[in-house]
Amino acid sequence: MQRQVIQIDEQLCTGCALCIPGCPEGALQVKEGKARLVSDLFCDGLGACVGQCPSGAMRIETREAGPYDERRVLAESIVAKGQTVLAAHLRHLKEHGAVDYLREALAYIEEHGIDNPPYAVAHAGGGHGEGGGCPGSRMMDFGSAGAKAPVSGEAPESALRQWPVQLHLVSPEAPYYRGSDLLLAADCTAFAMGDFHTRHLPGKSLAIACPKLDSGMDVYVQKLIAMIDLGAINTITVLLMEVPCCTGLMGAVQEACSRALRRVPVKKVVVSVQGDVLGEERVG
Repeated sequence: MQRQVIQIDEQLCTGCALCIPGCPEGALQVKEGKARLVSDLFCDGLGACVGQCPSGAMRIETREAGPYDERRVLAESIVAKGQTVLAAHLRHLKEHGAVDYLREALAYIEEHGIDNPPYAVAHAGGGHGEGGGCPGSRMMDFGSAGAKAPVSGEAPESALRQWPVQLHLVSPEAPYYRGSDLLLAADCTAFAMGDFHTRHLPGKSLAIACPKLDSGMDVYVQKLIAMIDLGAINTITVLLMEVPCCTGLMGAVQEACSRALRRVPVKKVVVSVQGDVLGEERVG
């Protein structure tokens, strides 16, 4: 089957092993001085290890691979390592919005009579977004109220409220997403629009993605479902470029909305390559 798995560039990999803790499933090991994907079956394709790699050697790719097996991962790799590793695995699934895998894991735990405290630990936080790990994916809340129009000669203010913003790196249940109005922006929009920070971003939480160049669109759908159902976001504004490849982002939002338990209003805003708003419409 075609699915998302991790690809490691051996020329860029330094063998630092910082990616290993980011993969509680046990899909990664350091062999002969390089990180290796030792089993496709244990790679869930969520990309937690990508944000841990300081050399940029890891990325998600779509290729032929055996299906990820959550129950097998638990039985052969996770449970035997104890509650700390089990909690890390559950937290990993929760923070990356892997709702289906998380439900399957909890069902396995209940079926096999495994003590449930690890799930309580997972809900208590302490994941890569709140503590250690790669600084580029560490969760930060700026609490910005919004950007003001610049006075002549001054640089415009940023309306960014949080970090990170790339959809693969964000935690769907981060505090700044809970009950927020989400702006899901195609990568190019902020560069095309001179008023991105003053007109479109103030008061909103942000996630960015490129439906043409990013891999793992099914992971994006899972994260958006988690933002809707677990993060309880209020609304979604999808900011797209007029180019055809941008429509995939709207498709991901529509699929997520159709599969989520909650219903949220969705607005689509289309931007020209010169930064003009060509149209706005409610689509959900």
